[in-house]
Amino acid sequence: MKIYVHDKGIVLAGKAWEIKAKLNQAKKSFDLVEDWVESVHHQPVVKSPTRIASATAQKNNGSSSYLRPIV
Repeated sequence: MKIYVHDKGIVLAGKAWEIKAKLNQAKKSFDLVEDWVESVHHQPVVKSPTRIASATAQKNNGSSSYLRPIV
């Protein structure tokens, strides 16, 4: 099921039982569709943590720098 939220409303795409279930779930939290749309547009944006990519593998803390032969 897919939910598309626009400025003036929402579009639900999916099977009939999925849409009914989603509307019943939303009915518990919101009185009007307008309230649902407003809550989606006013949610704070959550930033994902910054990750550093490295071209080479980094040494783990506590591991030795001794190169062991592959057996």
